[in-house]
Amino acid sequence: MKKIVVKPIGTIRTPYKTHQGMPIQGKFKPGVKGKAILFQKYAKGLKDLGGFSHAILLWHIHKSKEERLLSKPFMEDVIHGVFSTRSPHRPNHIGISIVKIENIKRNVITFSEVDMLDGTPLLDIKPYMAGVDTRENVRTGWAQKHLKKGRLPDRAIHDKGIT
Repeated sequence: MKKIVVKPIGTIRTPYKTHQGMPIQGKFKPGVKGKAILFQKYAKGLKDLGGFSHAILLWHIHKSKEERLLSKPFMEDVIHGVFSTRSPHRPNHIGISIVKIENIKRNVITFSEVDMLDGTPLLDIKPYMAGVDTRENVRTGWAQKHLKKGRLPDRAIHDKGIT
């Protein structure tokens, strides 16, 4: 199989220098702000993104140097297959986050709902479109018991670093 080369389009700046206190998903600490700083040559690509309330950021999980096919999520005491988790120890170390766009100026997106470390390489940005991205009759597998409506999942904030 041919090798795929992916290059960053910018850097994500956040208040999280370590995993300590960082939420497992940004919606669990909605007031925390970060910035996606695009390299200048990609700034034109932000045209019209300001018309969207949210964006999907794809990023490189640059602190993970491991690959595990089995993983124990923060919310569980049971081991699951990596592709049924959001574990950082994945074959391609790709992270995905839905963030709330606060402001866009030149080559910088200020956003809230942060769940990545400071200095994270940004790979791509896509607009979040509720009518396209939202699904009906969704099943959430093993995570269902942790995602009860109106309740913050147990261990929704990192307290021990990556597992």
